[in-house]
Amino acid sequence: MLRKLVAVSAALLIGLSGCGSGDDDTSSEGPVKLRFLSLAWQKDSLAANRELVDKWNAEHPDIQVEYVQGDWNSVHDQLLTSFEGGDAPDIFQYESASIGEFAKQGYLADLSGLLSDGFKSEVSQGIWDTVTVDGKVVGAPFLLESQVVLANKKLLDAAGVTVPAAGQAWTWDEFQANAQKLTKGGTYGVAWALKSPTNRVMNLSLNFDGKFFYTDGGKTEVRVGDAEKEIPRRIHDMIYVSKTASPDAVGMGGTDPLPGFFAGKYAMLPGGVFLRQQMVEQAPAGFEWVTLPPIKGNSANQAANPQTLSISEDSAGKKQAAQFIEYFLNPANQARLAQGDWLVPTGKKAGEELVKATGGKQGWDVAVASAADLTIAPFQTVSGYPEWKTKFATPALQQYFANKITLDQLGTQLVDGGKQVLR
Repeated sequence: MLRKLVAVSAALLIGLSGCGSGDDDTSSEGPVKLRFLSLAWQKDSLAANRELVDKWNAEHPDIQVEYVQGDWNSVHDQLLTSFEGGDAPDIFQYESASIGEFAKQGYLADLSGLLSDGFKSEVSQGIWDTVTVDGKVVGAPFLLESQVVLANKKLLDAAGVTVPAAGQAWTWDEFQANAQKLTKGGTYGVAWALKSPTNRVMNLSLNFDGKFFYTDGGKTEVRVGDAEKEIPRRIHDMIYVSKTASPDAVGMGGTDPLPGFFAGKYAMLPGGVFLRQQMVEQAPAGFEWVTLPPIKGNSANQAANPQTLSISEDSAGKKQAAQFIEYFLNPANQARLAQGDWLVPTGKKAGEELVKATGGKQGWDVAVASAADLTIAPFQTVSGYPEWKTKFATPALQQYFANKITLDQLGTQLVDGGKQVLR
């Protein structure tokens, strides 16, 4: 799940009240009026969102869009209430992992025939699959998060470790070997922050074709074979066998290792691409850092959970809403939105625009290239996944990475949890 940070007061969601007044009948008097619920929260992203809406309104007097500020932490309940009350916004921002339930309840419009072929061709099929529910496209994907590796450039140079270029990922064997080279003195090669390990393991397991969830004859079950064990085993071995990963980081959240990373306690820090923002804003003067491409197993595949723009089924201005979405997410605009949130654009041309605008610096070349390996994962289509993750997978993985249970015991707990949750 992409970052859910408190940045905007939920009180600002008051603007959700009232129904969309758009009308596909262009002969009606007055402009079509649409409401757009945005979840932008960072300073640059907020500015971009508001400016793009203002620019649209200036250029399209017949289709006027009202900007409504939302908040990631309360939007789910707010949307559910507005859908049930028949007063949902015409267009709203969310994420692919969360819109499926709304789609199954009939609250979201099918965008298949509303978005142009040119717009759809900019995004890979694997990404479109994450927003397709029962054959209907229920969201326009536009921002992605991938898992990369941040590294201390001076420590890499001192150990003779060459920085791989974008699209030239290290294999897991190379990553582990380089972690060994970087482990010396008071420095560990890696800090794996594993306080919330499940999504990371699910994502990275795609590197070795680890699926965890298998469906046969309409019944889904959890299986933990060699492919599923590969990532947990490798991370565990780095902590307790080669001792190239810090055991202190096991209980840390995503940004907790940063002070140690800046102090040279850890040479490499796996994490989301958004961590590059912390590098720019928090790294001490003179600290040199680089972004390494996602690590590769059989592939560098990871699960995609894009942020999305959806249209409410009850909106009377679906065609106009789709026009706004295509404008809002054209290559130049999408590149600007991605840069403001330190995330990856889904569109190919948007990625090219972003690399050109930034010169590829601050890891933007690596971030954009990583989009090619993002696709749908089996766990994203399982309705019982959230419960399985919370009740069984996270506690079991925490125990395993704390070296309290064996790999086989981990597998047993994950399978048994699936039997209790999946029907």
